[in-house]
Amino acid sequence: MSFSSDVKQEITHQEYNLEQKRALLSAFMHLNASMQIVNRVIMLKIELDNAATARFIMTLVKELYHAEVELTVLRRSNLDKRNIYRLLVTEQAMSILEDLGIYSSKGLRPVPYNIIVVKEANARAYLAGAFLAGGSVNAPNTANYHAEIRCNNEEMAEFIQKILGRFELNAKSMLRRNKPVVYIKAADHIADFLKIVYAHESTMEFEDVRIQRDFKNSLTRLDNCEVANEMKSIKAGSAQLDAIYTLIKNNRYNYIDQKLIEVGDLRMDMPEASLNELIEEYQDRTGNKISKSGLQHRFNKIIELAQKFDDNK
Repeated sequence: MSFSSDVKQEITHQEYNLEQKRALLSAFMHLNASMQIVNRVIMLKIELDNAATARFIMTLVKELYHAEVELTVLRRSNLDKRNIYRLLVTEQAMSILEDLGIYSSKGLRPVPYNIIVVKEANARAYLAGAFLAGGSVNAPNTANYHAEIRCNNEEMAEFIQKILGRFELNAKSMLRRNKPVVYIKAADHIADFLKIVYAHESTMEFEDVRIQRDFKNSLTRLDNCEVANEMKSIKAGSAQLDAIYTLIKNNRYNYIDQKLIEVGDLRMDMPEASLNELIEEYQDRTGNKISKSGLQHRFNKIIELAQKFDDNK
């Protein structure tokens, strides 16, 4: 599977509460559903080429609205062996769209009601649904870093950009085949985006490959002394990131001491930074000073906590 498919599959395997499911489904339906009338009955049609996403969306519709959903698998031509999965929601189409904030008495809305994404968790779920509907991300070992979400109108593109801005992600938009596309090019912002949409495993893979790739590129620009320092810094940073992502994977990161979370978030935001650079950034963010030994002690504590999970394996 492609890296994009891996990310989408991981998104579909997460646990969401009812509000998050509604927000996720709102984004997905807005970007990837169309209405059609069959025997004077309005239905919703969805077509996609990802089996995991198709099963996930089908399950959500049935769970939230108890509506009938027909699944059809279409075979493509011999030149393209991927299947097309068509979902047809055969009842409650309008009431579903109303509940998702997509339809009002005045007709279809270009963007959903803000209540859908007011809470941060719901905004994250909305972005996850948008990525499932029209998103893609280049594998970290390709030449260019690029993540995007294809939209169906300019208002929706601006809406998604604003949500991304809430998470300090500077996304831009462009037209492709007369359709707006919201995209992110900075590698660290792509990693942040993957984390925001709950794709933690993919975040770890992306960061691991990116650090190794960037390190190899840096070898040609550094003298021997700088190479030695860079290797030491990257090795230490990589070990710290591995420990942080181990805690995230095991759902323990948010429960550790707040002081450890502060330096953990700092390392994830600045994966290649030296301890001196992290110390400066820490002081700017918190207004508190920390010594190099104090910072190293906190990272060692994070590694120690993560080691318990590795020992259990």
